[in-house]
Amino acid sequence: PCLHFLTEIFTIKMEDVTGAQLIAEALKAQNVEYMFGIVGVPIIEVAMAAQASGIKYVGMRNEQAVEACRLYSKFSARPSSLDMIPSVVEKAVRTSMYGRPGAVYVDISGDMVNAKVNRSRVREVPCCPPPPVSLADNMSITEALAVLKGAKRPLLIIGKGAAHGRAEGPLRELVEGCGLPFLPTPMGKGLLPDNHPNCVAAARSRSALLQADVVVLLGARLNWILHFGLPPRFDPHVKVIQVDLCAEEMGNNVRPAAALLGDISAVVKQLLDHVRKDGWKYPADTEWWTTLKQKMDALALQVTSPMTYYQVFHHIGQLLPRDCILVSEGANTMDIGRTMLPNCLPRHRLDAGTFGTMGVGLGFAIAAAAVQRGQNTGQRVVCVEGDSAFGFSGMEVETMCRYKLPVVIIVVNNNGIYSGVDAETWEMMGKMGELTTVAPPVTLLPDARYDEVMNAFGGRGFLVRTKEELLSALQISLSDWERPSLLNVLIDPSSDRKQQVTTTWNDPLLPSQVVLKPLLWDPQMFQFCYP
Repeated sequence: PCLHFLTEIFTIKMEDVTGAQLIAEALKAQNVEYMFGIVGVPIIEVAMAAQASGIKYVGMRNEQAVEACRLYSKFSARPSSLDMIPSVVEKAVRTSMYGRPGAVYVDISGDMVNAKVNRSRVREVPCCPPPPVSLADNMSITEALAVLKGAKRPLLIIGKGAAHGRAEGPLRELVEGCGLPFLPTPMGKGLLPDNHPNCVAAARSRSALLQADVVVLLGARLNWILHFGLPPRFDPHVKVIQVDLCAEEMGNNVRPAAALLGDISAVVKQLLDHVRKDGWKYPADTEWWTTLKQKMDALALQVTSPMTYYQVFHHIGQLLPRDCILVSEGANTMDIGRTMLPNCLPRHRLDAGTFGTMGVGLGFAIAAAAVQRGQNTGQRVVCVEGDSAFGFSGMEVETMCRYKLPVVIIVVNNNGIYSGVDAETWEMMGKMGELTTVAPPVTLLPDARYDEVMNAFGGRGFLVRTKEELLSALQISLSDWERPSLLNVLIDPSSDRKQQVTTTWNDPLLPSQVVLKPLLWDPQMFQFCYP
């Protein structure tokens, strides 16, 4: 019996395995739980092997970047042989998490997926350890605190790097203990609740960024989302304290007065250790706090028909569950939604991010809903889309229906990209000539029935024109855990963002005042113009 048992072990160890099996087993060893893909030879074999190894496979519909993703990945590699697959997969997973997180790309040729190798030749690779935690230099901490304590108008900007670093605990202590105003970036929302008394998001462009004399960047980058940290949106003499995990990010666009390189959570704890010793706190009765609070008045809502972005988001925000996962993409839809749709918890918001890549929203929502169901968290996934953004990946509603993922999609439909035209104007343009030469490039088909797309696959579609219809449809959708829903919310095609006005700087090289106005369609002139 012992000899027979040893013979079985030896046989198992010496069996041949396919490349598909090695891929699946290597991913499983790295604690990967979900795989998303679009099947076709040879991906079918990989998907089947993943399921056999215990990985949940979600079949998608939309494939927009195959080879292109290699150029934008943090790491890309092609295993030279089957026995190298586990090592390459481990390095890919490790690289995606260590330092600044990012996507990775592993290219495995089709012939390797179905090729076989003896298992005895394949080295087992264990799961990679958690990322190491790095601290900032003590001298840099001292310099940063000297700059912060000398500020008359300080501002903390909390970015997605802080969310990745799970820094919400130390950040709350820093904000509340030191009495500092803060502003979250889109993916930094929720680390502290949007309704926190120190959150000055409502005064973002009108005062907070314009007048701050010291800005502390906590895992945030001075890219286009923050206007590169430059005038006229920032004080030309602003001092920046930059806290980041990525050394090459230091000094981009604005040279920092102090640079703190390290894990965001750990560095904030270092700052707190020094602050606790001397008990420093920014006074609550300063002119800066008075100015910020005056600018934080809520935008007045006027009752109009059709509704505007601001009305729609106001009503949505009243019904959204506090712990929902909020996904958002679009032009005005995402920009306005960032300020009006509340986030109360960390890492509960996903949007198109720095590159503004449209088409990612429904994929994000599917992944979030799959994880929610697998972990049984009881959280709703709500995906707020512009009508243009929805068009990029709209067929993914079939994926939601196929897997019965109860995602709530809200399409804010203004008949265009940034702005569109109403049905009457569209008909008039059609009579003027060929639409390919007459219709503005930013326009889409008026009043498109995106709700019927959801109905076609067995989900729940709603056509919404009024506040009452919006509230009713959203309440019904949030109570349905059996299937996805889509609210097609028709708004005023000319609805746009409110105008943003800068302040006046005593600098002859800068304009005294800059007014950013929306570009609107003039139905009488048949062209877009500034109001």
